[in-house]
Order: sequence, then structure tokens, then C-alpha cells
Amino acid sequence: MPRVKIAAGNWKMNGLAGSVSELDALIAGAAGGAEVVICPPATLIAAFAARARDSRVAIGGQDCHAAASGAHTGDLSAEMLADAGASHVIVGHSERRADHGESDAAVRAKAEAAWRAGLVAIICVGETESSRDAGDTLGVVGRQLRGSVPGGATAANTVIAYEPVWAIGTGRTPTLAEIAEVHDFMRADLASRFGTGAADGFRLLYGGSVKPTNAAEIFAVGNVDGGLVGGASLKAGDFLPIVAAAS
Repeated sequence: MPRVKIAAGNWKMNGLAGSVSELDALIAGAAGGAEVVICPPATLIAAFAARARDSRVAIGGQDCHAAASGAHTGDLSAEMLADAGASHVIVGHSERRADHGESDAAVRAKAEAAWRAGLVAIICVGETESSRDAGDTLGVVGRQLRGSVPGGATAANTVIAYEPVWAIGTGRTPTLAEIAEVHDFMRADLASRFGTGAADGFRLLYGGSVKPTNAAEIFAVGNVDGGLVGGASLKAGDFLPIVAAAS
């Protein structure tokens, strides 16, 4: 079966209560066959989920703790995200790996926590500029895939996002050939673990300076099943053309 593309927006630490107007515009304008997911700050998840109920837009979290509850000040469990109305959660984003020292093992535990709560885990992988310059892109991505994606991953509970760290928020993007190389590698790596049939079902997203002007050509690359979009997802006027490109 053809894989349905996903346009996912990671708002990072952006958005206040008034940002619901952008969600309303996105709900009103989203059309086509792509899945649409918005991951706002945790403070907005419940309000956004209520607003998006019965629409084409799903709401996700940007991170979760591996435990269901406990003495973890400032953290949120996957169960809390689900209770607030989220259906997805991003885990292992490069900013979490860099700023909070998250290991592949920690990311794997968070993905399993997402499943425990009934959420879809969007697992992020990607190399730094120094790793790319050293010719180790596939080595890094392969290690992160094997370390971060649990053995219980399926096309129904897991989405994988490739985000080259050096392209996030910089305006720089890999060439289409470079994106294809990594996505083809990820598909083959997943096939080696889960079998070709199962691996063919996983959605593989590209993230890193995706914009309305380049989304269509990126999403046309083989084994690219949509995008995880940062800054361009904050305004409906910017994100809607990306949604259309994925449809």
C-alpha cells in the first residue's frame, strides 16, 4: 500500500495562547491526503487538541519522560500528553540530544513510553556538520537508528525523522541526492532489522530548513514520506503550502 505522507510541525519553544489563531487557519486551510501534525509547547497541547478535535490536524508533544509518573520535576509523561489530547510525540530531537545529553538508550525508552500511552513516536536521527565533513553521515544515522528505535517498532506506532543537525534553522539543506542517500539507507537498515515488508511501511520524514519553496522537490525524493518542519510551521500561511506539497 502507498505510504501516506505526513506534514508535521515542531513549534519548539514558540507559541502563546493567542497562537490558536494560526491553528484555526491551518485547520480551515488543510486539504489533500497528507496527515497533518502540530507539536506545540506543552502549555498549549490541551487547548490545541480541543480546538482540533474532529479536524484533519492531530496534536503532538515535543518530548516525554520514560516513566509514567514519579518524582521528576518539570517533566511530562507520555500518559500526561495523551490525557491532554496528544496523539504523537517527538523523541530524540537533536536539540534534546545536544542540550539535555539524551543518549540513544534514553530515546529508545521514551519511544517505548510513547507506545505504552498509545502515542505514535516520531523518532529523530541526524548527523552534525563535523560528522558529515568526516564522511560519517551513514555511520551516525545507522548507530542512532539501531540504538534509538526499539525492537517493537511498527509502521503504526513509529515515524522516523532524519534531520541533519547542520541544516536545522540554518537555511541550508542537503542536496536532493544526499537526502535520497540517507533515506534509502534508513529504509535498507530497517529492512535488515524488521524485514522488507515491515520496513516498507515506515514513514521516513526529512527535516532541516524545509520551506514552501523547497518542500515539493524534497517530498518527491524516493523514500521521503513528508517532513518534520520547524520555523515554517509557526505560521499557517507558510505551513499550508508544505501540507499541500505532501498531499
